[in-house]
Amino acid sequence: MILFPAIDIRGGKCVRLTQGDYNKEKVYSEAPVEIAKQWQDKGAAFIHIVDLDGAKTGNSINQRQIEAIAENTSVPVQVGGGIRSIEIIESYLSRGVQRVIIGTAAINNKSFLKEAVSRFGDKIAVSIDARHGFVATDGWTKDSSVKAIDLVKELEDIGVKTIVYTDILKDGMLKGPNLEELQIINEATSIDVIASGGVSTKEDIVKLAQLKLYGAIIGKALYDGTVQFEELLEANNNVG
Repeated sequence: MILFPAIDIRGGKCVRLTQGDYNKEKVYSEAPVEIAKQWQDKGAAFIHIVDLDGAKTGNSINQRQIEAIAENTSVPVQVGGGIRSIEIIESYLSRGVQRVIIGTAAINNKSFLKEAVSRFGDKIAVSIDARHGFVATDGWTKDSSVKAIDLVKELEDIGVKTIVYTDILKDGMLKGPNLEELQIINEATSIDVIASGGVSTKEDIVKLAQLKLYGAIIGKALYDGTVQFEELLEANNNVG
């Protein structure tokens, strides 16, 4: 299982939100590129970056800072938040971003998603943000009537190879991931599943690895010092 340290960018700064609430922001660094280099030095094999401004507004406001991370690190990065056009995808991929994550647009604009998958293949992932099993959109501010499990099956038919599954109620709470829901999703699809939300301990990593997930994203726990990234890597590597 791949461990992805998360870098959430808002206003050019590295921040964390609690449960996706833009009013509950904590700034951790004003130099996202340096943060990315730190994760690289600690042994990260992949870095997960979110443009929080982009997720909310639909415009890739922090694109320059994110592309600077891709250009100044040797670790592959995946990027989400405000990916609503083919041009933005092309720009990110041309600057060294390994994978681009489509969120709201994957639900609201299926023709865009299909075109992106057709053109860029496995360099496209889809972010599924769920609350009580239902998909939320627009930076988690809007709930839909779409069941996450139904969306996953539809994405598989379209040809999506990777999803990032976030349980909003777990995000930033440091109380563990939604293992039951993740198991259901993972067993229902051949798509690679990356878990996000609530991952904060070595035990969480072991349980996720035992589910045979493709990856896990760790955010707040690393920045708060709740756990060290090296500890999580060791725990992950020890799972047979």
